[in-house]
Amino acid sequence: MIAPDVSAEPDSLVVPMDTGDRIHYLDWGGPVDAVPDVPGEPPGRGVSLPPLLLLHGIGETAWSWAPVARRLRRLTHVLAVDLRGHGLSDAPAGGYELPSLAMDVLTVMVANGWAPDASGPPAVLAGRGFGAGVAVAVAAERPGAVAGLALVDGGWEDVGRNAGDDPEQVVKGLAEPPEVLRSMEAWLGDRRGFDPASWDADQERAARAQVEQKHAGHVVPVLRRHALLGTVSAMLAYRPDELLPLVSAPVLVAIAGVPAPDDESARDRELELADALRLPRGPVRLVRFPGAGHNLMRYVPDALAAELAGLLRLAGGVDPRRT
Repeated sequence: MIAPDVSAEPDSLVVPMDTGDRIHYLDWGGPVDAVPDVPGEPPGRGVSLPPLLLLHGIGETAWSWAPVARRLRRLTHVLAVDLRGHGLSDAPAGGYELPSLAMDVLTVMVANGWAPDASGPPAVLAGRGFGAGVAVAVAAERPGAVAGLALVDGGWEDVGRNAGDDPEQVVKGLAEPPEVLRSMEAWLGDRRGFDPASWDADQERAARAQVEQKHAGHVVPVLRRHALLGTVSAMLAYRPDELLPLVSAPVLVAIAGVPAPDDESARDRELELADALRLPRGPVRLVRFPGAGHNLMRYVPDALAAELAGLLRLAGGVDPRRT
């Protein structure tokens, strides 16, 4: 188990795109000595692991990754990005297609001296839900920039095939009930109620980052409707059978829960996973987290961080069993 650095406070930074739009990210830093020792080896024989970049799902922000970032910053340099339109990133009228979102991420990497375009090291990318699809798009666009890929409960599904191709209907389904948005207290209480045992300061900060409070006291999502519609459209247009075969880096697939025998949607999801695993690609490790919800960063941060640490070591040329 990797203990979280509870005192760490990330730097809040922005990178301007060529269009003038700004992408915000949290820089969690890295280990003080920058070269972590490998367990089982004498001190001083550490290796430099690839840097790590974290991508959230629809409607979330970079803060959703805080529990994992606090643990993995002990091993390597960690960044968590607010996708375009989310969090503190700008929300322009357009640019929500997957290639544009991938370019946003690549620009953040290059600004930090990562990837061949900056004559720097490739990074491990981890994305949850829709963020996994963005991570795949980055790896497909610039294979040399990605040393490893973690698909956290997403990234292998053709959501458009299952949900239909009408983003308006999907957006309606994502709407929060009015009573949840009537006040900040109601919003936080609703989010706390998902799992009171895992609620802490980081979870509250992540929840607060998703909304803004109006003078009348109610809250509204930070993710504006046009940006949500554009992001959902990109999610529905994502085709894993086209992009995953372009990924040559090692892949970690982390799956929340275990499908129930009578759950038709879960069975369909399992069939899509099987199809994705048959595609030509780099080596894959499949890990399931029984009983955990979709937000694996909140519910099983220790176990997820351990799996990501193994991927970091594998991508860095170290036996991943030494975690």
